[in-house]
Amino acid sequence: MAEYKHPEVLVSTAWAEQNLKAPNTRFVEVDVDTTAYDQGHIPGAVGWNWQTQLQDGIRRDLIDKAALEKLLGASGISNDTAVILYGDNNNWFAAYAFWQLKLYGHKDVRLINGGRKKWLEEKRPVTKDVPHISPTTYRVAATDASIRAFKEDVSAVLEGRKSGQLVDVRSVDEFTGKIIAPPGMTETAQRAGHIPKAANIPWAQAANEDGTFKSVDDLKKLYEAKGINGKDEVIAYCRIGERSSHTWFVLKYLLGFDKVRNYDGSWTEWGNLVGAPIVNESRSAQSGVAANAR
Repeated sequence: MAEYKHPEVLVSTAWAEQNLKAPNTRFVEVDVDTTAYDQGHIPGAVGWNWQTQLQDGIRRDLIDKAALEKLLGASGISNDTAVILYGDNNNWFAAYAFWQLKLYGHKDVRLINGGRKKWLEEKRPVTKDVPHISPTTYRVAATDASIRAFKEDVSAVLEGRKSGQLVDVRSVDEFTGKIIAPPGMTETAQRAGHIPKAANIPWAQAANEDGTFKSVDDLKKLYEAKGINGKDEVIAYCRIGERSSHTWFVLKYLLGFDKVRNYDGSWTEWGNLVGAPIVNESRSAQSGVAANAR
């Protein structure tokens, strides 16, 4: 992992197992499947539910500073605690939690390379026991708004008021407008398609079969093939911001791009905005077939 621009934000499964009882260290599991933690997790790890603990369901926003301080304190995390995150589905929501902690200024946050999948495949220890946690006091010292994008930032790129590139990390079917959201997902939009000028680079292409991140050379080839090279600011988006957090992590920490933002409003916001421009390739193709038939 030394090849990455910031290798310090990744740990191996072997390192994790050797440091399960390391002082001032907290392991945290964040999954797409919120029941996975109960089925067996890394000994000593706490579980965060991304739906109820990392998001404000009323405002459809991230939890605020006070709620984050409460969550971290209840998890036994202090300002100087090393937070080691992992999860299922190639660290989808683990990366989302990483981004959120960085947004609120936590210094030492890392991902287990390969996440839950690699841990289980290697038959490393798991338990169903919930750890006994001694609560701490956590205080957010500063926030980093530079890593978050809003719809206004996207509009500024589209209208040429600022330079930048958009990366849509959803599946090809979502990008083209064939489907609005993956099957079974409840957060959705009124319209299908993608934001104009966006390059489609599905997030999963940055991971190997075992869930680990691809090499620097492979990652550079992946993104440079679509014109994403770090010269301009990059805004990544998906459906609700979790898959794009994974891409944000790759671009910012593994490739070392200076300016990368995660648009967590993503398609559920943009696809519902009145008058916002979209491209629906699937519908355009269907219209073309109909016109040719006439």
